[in-house]
Amino acid sequence: MTDPHALKVADTVADLLADPDTAPMSPRTMTTDRQQLAYGPLGIALLHIERAAAGLGPWQRAHAWLAAATQQPFTSGPDSHPFYGAPALAHAVACAAEHQGGPYQRALAGLDAQIDRDVRRRLDTAHRRIDASGLPELAEFDVIRGLAGYGAFLLHRDPHDPTLNKLLHYCVRLTEPVAHDGEILPGWWTTSGPSGRPDKRFPGGHANNGMAHGISGVLALLALAARRGNTVVGHLEAIRTILAWLDRWQEEGGPGVAWPFWVTRAELRKGRSVPFAPRRPSWCYGTAGLARAQQLAALTLGDVHRQVEAEAALVAAVTDSAQLNATTDNGLCHGFAGLAHVAARTAADAHPSTVAQLRAAIPALLSTVCPPGTEPATVAKALMQDEKAGPGFLDGAAGIALALLSPATTSPPASTWDSCLLLA
Repeated sequence: MTDPHALKVADTVADLLADPDTAPMSPRTMTTDRQQLAYGPLGIALLHIERAAAGLGPWQRAHAWLAAATQQPFTSGPDSHPFYGAPALAHAVACAAEHQGGPYQRALAGLDAQIDRDVRRRLDTAHRRIDASGLPELAEFDVIRGLAGYGAFLLHRDPHDPTLNKLLHYCVRLTEPVAHDGEILPGWWTTSGPSGRPDKRFPGGHANNGMAHGISGVLALLALAARRGNTVVGHLEAIRTILAWLDRWQEEGGPGVAWPFWVTRAELRKGRSVPFAPRRPSWCYGTAGLARAQQLAALTLGDVHRQVEAEAALVAAVTDSAQLNATTDNGLCHGFAGLAHVAARTAADAHPSTVAQLRAAIPALLSTVCPPGTEPATVAKALMQDEKAGPGFLDGAAGIALALLSPATTSPPASTWDSCLLLA
């Protein structure tokens, strides 16, 4: 069943962002944030790429935003990462190239070569760190800045790419335990806080469980690669290792199970996390992202029981008023539109026993973003005027409009725009 109101809001946002020369946005979008997939013109281009691929808008809008973004060179090499610089540009161009070849395919050839070099350099550094029994930084392996994010791109381009195989071998090594300061730690333990910087609130560091910056992003990558027929030595064992860790820290609270955003050294020593308190069930941190990653892993392993448990956890999270009250914005990354999109993606692969519950939860999420009885133009204008969120992809209007499309139509995306989130 479609949601015409949500679709009209998405249409209106797209119309407001039709032309980079006239779109109502801060100059920051095209200057400071120009190379940022999360906040800049590339994320807005993704909205128009998806709409054009689905037959909802003209390709010219996507071309205009990509052209505006590339009027100056993009950063590559060590100073770039999946959401910044040349790799971010490559994701947007690859999404367009699937439907519009020609110049996009030619541009991708150079970007592919650069990314291959960057990934191999990062892998060499990571393996040297592992060989020395060191602990990683979050930016080594996460989705936003690290190798899981590069893996998402390589998987999108070619599931059997040789460099992707090397990256999957690294993911397997990442799950091997490390002896550090007289304790055995999971291989993804980091000495920093969740920001990636030293943090006095996290003495001894932490293990990050999230999709954006933690081990669930690696889990999703391993599962998606296996589902596309690419496994390496130790691949399934690595998936099981991550699942066992998440099982260990699974919390019974509220109407369903949940997982802590992270585990501290004190919690690791005690063998338990702090008592459950309602938290936002977002893609980046929270039950939505973790449940999708676990569902993908369960489908890979043929574990129906785990699949149903993961799907039920998502149903509980997106229907629990306490957790929804902890969700304070509409964005893709950690807001209501993102929850609707994750629920739609999860429902598309769901077990018959949970699919109806997942789909039934979506209309209320859409109604939170697009309240019934409101004018679509009013809602779209409010989204565009949110200066803190901006017009971009992760937090802003373009990402919200993108995230509304599949839940509002029950159809999967026509492009692979959300592959950078490791949702599919």
